[in-house]
Amino acid sequence: MSETTTKTLQYRLDGPEDAPVLILGPSLGTTWHMWDRQIAELSRQWRVFRFDLPGHGGAPAHPAAAVGELADRLLMTLDELGIHRFGYAGCSIGGAVGIELALRQPQRVASLALVAASPRFGTADEFRQRGVIVRTNGLDPVARTAPERWFTHGFAAAQPAIVEWAVQMVRTTDPGCYIAACEALAAFDVRAELGLVGVPTLVLVGSEDQVTGPAEARTLVAGIPDARLALVPGASHLAPVEQPAAVTDLLVRHFSLAWQTASDSTTGLSAIPAPAAVPAISAPVTPVAELTSASPEQPRAVHTGRPDPYEAGMKVRREVLGDAHVDRATAAADDFTGDFQELITRYAWGEVWTREGLDRRTRSVVTLTALVAGGHLDELAFHTRAALRNGLTPAEIKEVLIHAAVYCGVPAANSAFRVAHAVIQEETTPRT
Repeated sequence: MSETTTKTLQYRLDGPEDAPVLILGPSLGTTWHMWDRQIAELSRQWRVFRFDLPGHGGAPAHPAAAVGELADRLLMTLDELGIHRFGYAGCSIGGAVGIELALRQPQRVASLALVAASPRFGTADEFRQRGVIVRTNGLDPVARTAPERWFTHGFAAAQPAIVEWAVQMVRTTDPGCYIAACEALAAFDVRAELGLVGVPTLVLVGSEDQVTGPAEARTLVAGIPDARLALVPGASHLAPVEQPAAVTDLLVRHFSLAWQTASDSTTGLSAIPAPAAVPAISAPVTPVAELTSASPEQPRAVHTGRPDPYEAGMKVRREVLGDAHVDRATAAADDFTGDFQELITRYAWGEVWTREGLDRRTRSVVTLTALVAGGHLDELAFHTRAALRNGLTPAEIKEVLIHAAVYCGVPAANSAFRVAHAVIQEETTPRT
């Protein structure tokens, strides 16, 4: 057993040095210890490589705002160790990394297991909203609600030590890295690419998972050509923790059958301190049931001698204002308002918001000030929401409005404070 930290990803290796490599990827808010109960069995025949997400488990806090960037860091770490080919099992965002690897580096992935994963995790708005809450309130609200997302009610009630472990694990995560991971999940969508995943794939999901449940799992199985579904009764999102023996058995069978190449060797490892391990449990194992697989926005053509900015504008508009807002605006468009919606998407968002001269935080500051000056309170409301998504804190928005009061007038700022306060209260109050 050896451990190390690199400038890429923090990792740990267990098992024989000459065995085939099996990588285990974590869920958002967890550390490599979420896989502790699988290690004794898996390390008998594999060299098990576990990694932490940036800022998780004491790992260096270098945020990665895209799943592809996490995959790149993992590949760089593996390259430094001389690991070329491997099996991969990942949970939630760890599963997203696995899909990315299978799409971009299929020759390196011998087989794949996706646990509590999805080709698209909820909606972009949900994860950007979570980022706003963490930026405003810290990780405590997310940490306190983690057990109800991760475990069934009966398991959480019977295992208070694991509940406390889960809460502390989230609380000790770097907030900036957590927010970046939320941004990565918000942007992740590989539904159209699932047919390109060409490696044997096990899709494993807890029957009680309310985060990425059986419906999302069946979408993966339907889209990936060589995939099968394993449903774990009595488990929620962190099935490897809640039903360890069942998950371990499934992984052993899948990777034993799918493995096709010899092992890779690893050298040059140095130790790092390990975070606290998962508390022991004695929960009964439930048998596993296995199953076998089985509004478009249409921009008009514009001939200007350069690329049409509509698509880029729609992408930025959705990222800044949120899918729900843009969906409402485009759905309400008719013959009278449709051309205007197209204009603001193409020029305001595609031509101006995509320019490199200012970052989005700064553009939000400029926009808020201009809206206060113009007295445009409806637009101020949704741009206050956008400013939070772009990384401004409530305290910074307050300073923008105070500054605007001097140059735009106290009555205008007074109205702006009323609108912005209501939006901030709504957006930064943790969901129960």
